[in-house]
Amino acid sequence: MIGAGSFGTALAVLLARGGLRTTLQTRTHEQAALLESEHENRVYLPAVELPAGLRVQDASAGVARADYVFLAVPSRELGTVVDALGKEEGRSSAEGGRVVRARRAESGGRTGSSEHAGGGGLGPRAAIVSVAKGLVPPEGLPPTSLLSARFGAHRVACLGGPAHAQEMVHAGAALVAASHDEDLARALAHVLTRAGVVCEQSADPLGVELAGAAKNAAALAAGATEAQGLNAAGAAAGHIFAEVWRYAETLGARPESMIGLAGAGDLVATALARESRNRRAGELLAAGTPSAEIPARIGQAVESLESVPLLGRTLERAGVGAPVTVALGRLISGELPLDAWVALVRATVPPPALWRRRPQPGFWRRVWRQLGGGR
Repeated sequence: MIGAGSFGTALAVLLARGGLRTTLQTRTHEQAALLESEHENRVYLPAVELPAGLRVQDASAGVARADYVFLAVPSRELGTVVDALGKEEGRSSAEGGRVVRARRAESGGRTGSSEHAGGGGLGPRAAIVSVAKGLVPPEGLPPTSLLSARFGAHRVACLGGPAHAQEMVHAGAALVAASHDEDLARALAHVLTRAGVVCEQSADPLGVELAGAAKNAAALAAGATEAQGLNAAGAAAGHIFAEVWRYAETLGARPESMIGLAGAGDLVATALARESRNRRAGELLAAGTPSAEIPARIGQAVESLESVPLLGRTLERAGVGAPVTVALGRLISGELPLDAWVALVRATVPPPALWRRRPQPGFWRRVWRQLGGGR
C-alpha cells in the first residue's frame, strides 16, 4: 500500500486483519518510524490501532515481493509514483531480476508472491491498483489509462465506491474492483472480501474512475451550494454528474458505473458525511475561505480543489459542454463569486434529449420498393 493517508491506512489495516501479508509504505522514513512507534496513524486515522502484522516502511524500500501494489496517493502525485515504479521495474529486469518462485495466490487465481534476485523493482506479475478519485495532470488522464500505457491493461485495476476511512475499519464498506482483465477483477474482489469489504466486480475502470471524479466535484459543489438552497445543491450535483457522464460515454464507459456504487453510492456517502473533506471544502468556499487555505483548515489535502479545475479543462478539450463543472473550477480559483455560481447553476439547462423519430407514413413501403420488392 503506497500512501499512508486516511484511506490507504484504513485499507492496509483491513487487509492485515484479513490475514494478508500487508506493507504500508509512507512518504518518508520519519513518518514510517512514527507510525511504528505509536502503532497508530494519529494524523490521518486517529484512534485506530495498526495490527501487529502490518509492516510499515518508507516507499524507498521497493515493492519486489508484492502481488498487489495499491497506489493510495492523490491523483496529482500518480505520475511521479508511476515513473518511479517503471524505473524500478526496468532496473530489476536489467540486473537480471529473475522470478525464482511463483505460486498461485489464494486470492482467486492471480500469480502470487514473487522473489527477485536483487533490487526492489516491481515484479513482472504484480497487479497495480489505483484508488485515486481524480484525473492525472497535466493531460487529465484517468489513472488506469496512465497505468495501462506503462504496465499493460491486464495488470491494472482501480477501486471505487463509498468507503469513508473511519467507518470502513469499524463497520466495513462497499467497494468496486474494476479492470479490463476479468481474472484480475475477480481476484481483487476476493482479496477485499477476505478483508471484510463487500466488493462488486466491474469491467469498466474508466467509468468507475470518472464516477469518482464526478463524485468529488459534485460533493464539493453541494457543500458550496447547500446554504443557498437544497434545490440548487441538488442541481449542481446533477449537472456535474451529467457533464462528466457525457465525457465518459465518449470513452466507452458504461452508465451503471455512474448509477451504482462507484457513482451515486459514493456521492450519497460523501455528501451526507459532515466530516467529508470535499463537502467541508465546499462549505468553506461558500464562507469565503480562499481555496489555498482550505487544506490547512481541514488538516488534510483536499483532492477536489485541484482535480475539479483539471476536470473542467479536460471536458472542454474533449468538446463536451460542461458549464457547471467549469464554473465550479472558477469558484475554487476565486474568479467567480458564490452568488454568480449559484445563479449559473439555477439557470443552466442541459442539452435536449435525442428523441428517436418515428418513420413517416409510407416509409417502409418506399424502402420495400427501393429494394425491388414491389416489382
